[in-house]
Amino acid sequence: MLEVKDLYVGYYRDLNILQGVSIRAEKGKITTVLGANGVGKSTLLKAIYGFLRPNAGEIFLDGQNVVGVPTHKLITMGLSYIPQQPGIFRWMSVEENLELGAWTFRNDKARIKRKLEENYERFPALAERRHSHAGELSGGMQRMVELGRALMTDPKVILVDEPTAGLAKLLAQEVYQMLVDLRDKEGMTIVLVDQQIRQALKIADYVYVLELGRNKFEGPVEEFRDLRKAFWA
Repeated sequence: MLEVKDLYVGYYRDLNILQGVSIRAEKGKITTVLGANGVGKSTLLKAIYGFLRPNAGEIFLDGQNVVGVPTHKLITMGLSYIPQQPGIFRWMSVEENLELGAWTFRNDKARIKRKLEENYERFPALAERRHSHAGELSGGMQRMVELGRALMTDPKVILVDEPTAGLAKLLAQEVYQMLVDLRDKEGMTIVLVDQQIRQALKIADYVYVLELGRNKFEGPVEEFRDLRKAFWA
């Protein structure tokens, strides 16, 4: 489980983008964070992943306060992050991109091989293209590579930032289905930041809405759907 309590964080010490934000992501659920551009959604994920140090507040991963823990240690503790901007190496093969996710155990060849095979079983399309340059793949399959790379470390929690940004509608549907499968088939805990409100609500279990760096609404997705007009008016 991941829990953020009363978080204040920004890119300058005296200018907080997030002002007391709190969220809780339950095990095996998709927790979605919504809000307009600039309200701090991506900043929240960067703070959780250790890219930004909070000015105040706490971040707990399975009950342990991880504020100040370096990112490379967070990975070994079970946290993974998929940023909004595509992070594949286009000139490298699919398999080479996946292997980069095994950096923290790069000397354990047997484990790397095992995790690769698990990914190929999870994503058969990648097995067929394992030797292809990642840049030759569709946008949806490139996101699949990023998911596979994040899963190499057996994460407990995956932070996902705008996973369908720039993708055509059909490819976007494929990406959302991947996230649903990770939750439903593998019990993965996912924190999803998204601006695609309709699609995010279709797959979410619990929803938070941020406004001007603060919590505005929260609740189970069934209760939240009545509030959609506030965003689409």
